[in-house]
Amino acid sequence: MEIIKADTIEQYNRFFGFQTKHPLVSVVHFGPSESQPNYRMTYGFYSLFLKKTVGCVINYGRTKYDFDDETVVCFAPGQTVSVSSIEHGPAPEADGLLFHPDFLHRTSLAQKMKQYTFFSYASNEALHLSEDERVIVRDYMDKIARELEHAIDRFSKPLIVSNIEVLLNYCMRFYERQFVTREELNNDVLVRFEQLLDDYWDSGMARLHGLPTVKYFADKICLSPNYFGDLVRSETGMTARDRIHLKVIEMAKNALLEPGMGMKQVADMLGFQYPQHFLRFFKKETGCTPKEYCLRNNLAV
Repeated sequence: MEIIKADTIEQYNRFFGFQTKHPLVSVVHFGPSESQPNYRMTYGFYSLFLKKTVGCVINYGRTKYDFDDETVVCFAPGQTVSVSSIEHGPAPEADGLLFHPDFLHRTSLAQKMKQYTFFSYASNEALHLSEDERVIVRDYMDKIARELEHAIDRFSKPLIVSNIEVLLNYCMRFYERQFVTREELNNDVLVRFEQLLDDYWDSGMARLHGLPTVKYFADKICLSPNYFGDLVRSETGMTARDRIHLKVIEMAKNALLEPGMGMKQVADMLGFQYPQHFLRFFKKETGCTPKEYCLRNNLAV
């Protein structure tokens, strides 16, 4: 299927037959009477969709979103998404908020967009909403839509930006709630993470490929790095990167206390290309060098 490029709000609206009321912001509605083609599209803007029915399937990369009716999915500029209708299913209904990065220039929200990590969630990570939460999302979309009906003046941009920011903050809160309500599933992810940490070094992967990244473990668990990182932080109070580093330090301390294990051997075992890299890492994480640590434990390295 050919990929459609929608770099601008106008291109997106033209493809679906929506009226463009502002070149950089749009609120769209897919109703049950409107037929939608199957398509693959690369977005050049941020988009947030509240899906009302089960009438279509959205694929990001190779994985389907785990969403049903009344869920929210978010996409960032540069992401490619496939949408296909469900055969013999109901017509898909959805409300969408689209806003271009250029609209955020010279606003405080432009600097905050990185904190809304749900725009980078890739698979099995739709936001499932309660009825009260759905009302809030619709309310702020309606406020933005009403503002777009007015002629553009000096108040238009700050009012629209402020409503977008409040909506994104609510979504952040809802995702935090979702982490809590999915505690059993989250615990399964954390158990798998710990197993993968052990397997990485037990299997000798570190010697071959060096220190693992957060993305490596996220891919193994079939989550995006941002969602995986947010989940780990929500459940443990530390980032996934910090947990990896803690594991490395735990193994380093044990290895350094083993007879006949010098700093070079320990560095190689853990996946450091050069012993001096391991030395800097160890000192940064523990506040002392490997030699100082061994001396404290009456050993020499």
